[in-house]
This record gives sequence, structure tokens and C-alpha cells, in this order.
Amino acid sequence: MARPTRSTSTIKPTNTFYAVSVIGLIWYGIGVLMYLSQAYMSDEFRELIPPNQLEFIKNTPKWVYAAFAVAVWFGFLGTILMLFRKKSARLWFIISFIGLIVQLGYNFTMTNAYDVYGGQGVVQAIVTFLIAIFFIGFTKRAIESEILT
Repeated sequence: MARPTRSTSTIKPTNTFYAVSVIGLIWYGIGVLMYLSQAYMSDEFRELIPPNQLEFIKNTPKWVYAAFAVAVWFGFLGTILMLFRKKSARLWFIISFIGLIVQLGYNFTMTNAYDVYGGQGVVQAIVTFLIAIFFIGFTKRAIESEILT
């Protein structure tokens, strides 16, 4: 009886695929660093943050930090899976996106985030939202074209 073999793609990814993957790794890596800097904030770091932002951070519930962690860590791991050409990367990006929605939902519906961060905070949230959607779509197309297996 023949043993089933694992399906591997013979389609070679383009340089664009790898460039997008590395840019994603950097983007989500920055997110991981931002999460860690807030979760384990030193006194020196606290001194650099404007008082109204520091108060906002202090009053953020733990479950919102958990959503932030899910958003950045799952996205970061999703980009690593992309580099290894695994189609499971898409699921990781979807879970990351759900974490982002929870975090942004709280920040912009249950708090005064706009008053604290202003228009720059809104722009950053929109850009982050669009990038998350981009990676979900990008991995979907990569799966369809059999780059991710």
C-alpha cells in the first residue's frame, strides 16, 4: 500500500511575494514591540508619554491588552508562516484581524481615544485596519495561485 505524500507547491513565489512577506514581518514585528513596550512599561518609558495618553493606557482593561496581543502576535506568526509558504497563514491573519477589531472597537466606541490621540490616532487605526485586510486578501490570492500550500 502506497503512503500518501504531502502536497508541496512547485510554483515559485515571486520576489514581490517575499517582499510583502518581509514587510509584513517588519510591520507586525513593530506591533509586537509596541505591545511589549506597553505591557512591560518601564519608568523611563512612562516619562516619555504625555500624561493624558499615559492615563488612557493605565485605564485600558486587561482584555483589550489581550486583544492587542492577539492582533500583533498572530499577525507576526502569520508572516512567518507566509515565508514558509503555509496556507494556514491566512487563518492566523484572520484571528489577528479579530483581535484588532476588538481593540479598535473598544478604543473608538467606549473611550475618548479621539480626544487623547486626535486625528493621528484615527489615521493610524485606519492604516492598521487596511493592512490587516490586505494580508488576509494577499494570503487568499496566494492560496488560490498555489503559492501557499
